[in-house]
Amino acid sequence: MHRLPLSAAQAGDISTNPYKADFPLLAARDDLAFLDSAATAQRPRCVIDAQARFYETLNANALRGLYDLSVQATTAIGEARAKLARLIGARDRDEVVICRNTSEALNIVAGSFALDILREGDEVCVTAMEHHSNLIPWQQACRATGAKLTYLFPDENDVITAEEMDAKIGPSTRIVAAAHVSNVLGVENPIADMARRVHEHGGYLVVDGAQSVPHMDIDVAALECDFFAFSAHKAFGPFGIGVLWGRRSLLESSSPFLTGGEMIESVTFEDAAWAGIPEKFEAGTQDAAGIHAAGVAVDYLESVGMQAVQAREAALMRACIETLDALDFVSIVGPSDPDARHGVVSFNVDGIHPHDVASILDMQGVAIRAGYHCAEPLLTWLGTGACCRASLAFYNDESDIAALGRGLETVWRTFNG
Repeated sequence: MHRLPLSAAQAGDISTNPYKADFPLLAARDDLAFLDSAATAQRPRCVIDAQARFYETLNANALRGLYDLSVQATTAIGEARAKLARLIGARDRDEVVICRNTSEALNIVAGSFALDILREGDEVCVTAMEHHSNLIPWQQACRATGAKLTYLFPDENDVITAEEMDAKIGPSTRIVAAAHVSNVLGVENPIADMARRVHEHGGYLVVDGAQSVPHMDIDVAALECDFFAFSAHKAFGPFGIGVLWGRRSLLESSSPFLTGGEMIESVTFEDAAWAGIPEKFEAGTQDAAGIHAAGVAVDYLESVGMQAVQAREAALMRACIETLDALDFVSIVGPSDPDARHGVVSFNVDGIHPHDVASILDMQGVAIRAGYHCAEPLLTWLGTGACCRASLAFYNDESDIAALGRGLETVWRTFNG
């Protein structure tokens, strides 16, 4: 298991790969170039082992029992919550609500906090590049309250400009919801600038961090956001664990999203009083084993070091863009400047449907994504329709990028001789 962080220079050498051995699936598959980490990342051995070890040594219903095993399970959840808070720079672990995924985290905000504050005539402003998980909940919230949904559109350089924000974020704006990093374009949105603008008008900022947490240092205080959501499975943790961070005062004032066991302080035949945060938003039995493993994923990511992650992914992105640019039948969707992207490169092959591209690449041992990437309005607005997407993680190397290039040449020959 890799423990000591490599220097940025060492990690940036993508001709070598000290990381794949940590990931059982990748270590066992020399024939696979896995380029779909934006959909879900691979898990290191320590995370897989931690989840199994919980069931073997700590398996009890946390938070409910007074016996030692249950207390140990409760402690494990608390320790993992603290690690997840640390990962995003949250100072108070009780501001971290654990749920199932980013989608559920965003639905909690839209279905509790937003419904409490939105009124007819208010505006909710989202970017045009949102994943459906950060769009549909706001459509529903606006429909339920009579608020209006408005959109921030990127310019020709795929940037949401100050002029666009000034035009769209105003006195009626109660909530701005934005992806930190687009899962299609790979661009980082100006989150802190959005926060300052909406706060000037007394509104709130909600950030979808699903595509940023695996790739960069996160500090929710520096971002000046009010809510921040991400999924463990995109950050080398298990499926089924999502994280919602919110400012304590906002979580405390919000109505619960789900009700039932463990989220109550007391219950009578007529009424109920809610528990404090974060339990108020964590109804029912939690996936304690998954939460514990998510904490171990944080440990692993910190052992690699975000400086090494960023240096390596920058080198991978440059290699990927150069490889695609060298193929005159490939068109990149979004910026061609590798420094303007994080983690993902979307593209199309002239005259060939993305599903066909992905299928033929799969035959060559290259795993990419094809379709709308849960961002159909963006791709429709761009006039692109469905597209291909290669997404990177620090466990990739130059052989994976080379396999993508060779595979695309095979795709072209298959249709064009």
